[in-house]
Order: sequence, then structure tokens, then C-alpha cells
Amino acid sequence: MIAVPWKAVGAVLLVLSGAGSAWQFQDWRYGKQLAEQSQLHAETLNQLTQAAASAQQAEQDKRLALEQRLAASEKTHFRKMSDAQRDQDRLRDRLATSDLRLSVLLDADSAGGCSVSAAPGAGGVDHAAVRAQLDPAHAQRIVGITDAGDQGLIALAACQAYVRDVAR
Repeated sequence: MIAVPWKAVGAVLLVLSGAGSAWQFQDWRYGKQLAEQSQLHAETLNQLTQAAASAQQAEQDKRLALEQRLAASEKTHFRKMSDAQRDQDRLRDRLATSDLRLSVLLDADSAGGCSVSAAPGAGGVDHAAVRAQLDPAHAQRIVGITDAGDQGLIALAACQAYVRDVAR
């Protein structure tokens, strides 16, 4: 029978148990460090997510405020356009029914030999100036031109308000 060197077996077992213990100790130590690192990483990601969410909410609030300002501006623009159109329609109707007559102020020198009446009409603000009444068709065309001009000015004001709101 072969003699077993118990001292050598004991020494090997002792070395193996020491290595296993060291391995287990390293596992615990690194496991703890990895858990702490993972927790720190999760907290950092959570903070970044919250910061991004708050920035997104702030941008959404800005957009909503801008949309509300633009809607109010568009409503105002529409009302001004409707009022101007209504006023122009009334003026056209009054001109068409001869309820209102347009006249122009003439320069006294340019009237020359013209037999235009110098008497002011009722409610006139110019004192004894020479005036000539316009043909209703010409008056309608003039009202149409001023209507287009009014609409252009209202549209320009609306565009300027839009640019101011967007640039804010």
C-alpha cells in the first residue's frame, strides 16, 4: 500500500481553502463596489432624465404660450379685417344709393373757367372752397382701392405682430 503524505495533502488543502477564501473575499469586495457604482449610475441617469423632462416641459409651456398669443393675434387681425370690410361695404352701399357723394377739393387756380359751384355742402368743413363731385362709378373704384390699402395695412400689422411674438 502506498503511504499518503498527509502533510502534503494538508498543505494543499490549506492553500486551496486560502485561495477560495481570498476569491470569496474579492468577490464580496468587488460586488459591493459594483453595486455602489450601479446605484450611482442609476441616480445619475435619473437626474438626467428629470432635467430633460423639465426642459421639455418648459419648451412645451413656451410653445403653448406662443400658440395662445398667436391665436389672440389672429383673432384680433380677423376682427380688424371684418370691421374694415363691413365699413367698406357700408360706404359702397351709401355711394351706390346716392346717400353719400364723394367730392374733391379743387385748387382755385386750376378751376379756372369751370362752372363748379363754390358753395360748400351741408356739413362741409372747408369754407367756400371749390369742390367737384365725383361720378359714383369713380367713387366706387376709389373706395375699392382704399379697401385694398386698408386690408394691406391690417395684414402688415398682423405680420409684424407675428414676427414680434415669434422672436420673443
